[in-house]
Amino acid sequence: MVTVKDYQSPVTPTWCPGCGNFGIHQAVKTALAELGLEPHQVMLVSGIGQSSKLPDYTHANGFMTLHGRAIPCATGVKLVRPDLKVIVHSGDGDGYGEGMGHMVHAARRNIGIVHIAHNNQIYGLTKGQYSPTSAQGTRSSTSPEGAIDRPVNPLLIALAAGATFVARAFSKNVRELADIIKAAVQHRGYALIDVLQPCVTFNRVNTYEWYGERVYPVSQEPDYNPSDLNWALRTAQIWGDRIPVGILYQTEDVPAYEEQVPALKAGPVGLRPIRPIPADKAQALKAAYM
Repeated sequence: MVTVKDYQSPVTPTWCPGCGNFGIHQAVKTALAELGLEPHQVMLVSGIGQSSKLPDYTHANGFMTLHGRAIPCATGVKLVRPDLKVIVHSGDGDGYGEGMGHMVHAARRNIGIVHIAHNNQIYGLTKGQYSPTSAQGTRSSTSPEGAIDRPVNPLLIALAAGATFVARAFSKNVRELADIIKAAVQHRGYALIDVLQPCVTFNRVNTYEWYGERVYPVSQEPDYNPSDLNWALRTAQIWGDRIPVGILYQTEDVPAYEEQVPALKAGPVGLRPIRPIPADKAQALKAAYM
């Protein structure tokens, strides 16, 4: 029987006490254990940032990549080993800044990965610059008079790009987040989970109390229908005094990208035996490129 302890790494997290990443980390381990997945069946891929340290703190396969490049690397992993459960961890700066283009293409392709975005509305690792999701007017080291950029809406962008699973969660509500992660891991295709998580050091506005007064289960909406794309597009735009959390959209009608790749019909490429090239063919190939 798989337990949370099976995912416990000997590496001690260096996140600030109270960081929302702790809740996300616990939810991930809880979800994977409850799904009965062994650590060797999971691949965690990340970019650069406080959120991207998570693979180092988890006993499972892990690959830490360049800033903004976690999704293309995860796509490669999924194509070589479609049998693995591939989970991307990125921050709002990492995933929605430099990595936004990759997110859009992963969504339209419907590649079978789970993308967990740790959204604290600030750059935490580099000491508090405003990020793509920071509210207009945010004062930071790079915007002392207030950011003039309008924030991106990652849920709306993912839906418009063709994502087949879109959800939002609050890192304090570990049980609810774990259930969303379980649904995302079992989903057929690309799944985005935008996790609202306080940065207790650099973001003194979007605190646990601030979110606690605003978040509510999206299932409480009287017309709740996560299979209706138009409903999800409208609901994704709710932000302010009320912030819906939960699964906003999910459809299984679109085949996953890896299900359609002809080369994968023979099974995972990464598990196939390596067959040596006959000497005559090797010589011919060498001559062709000399």
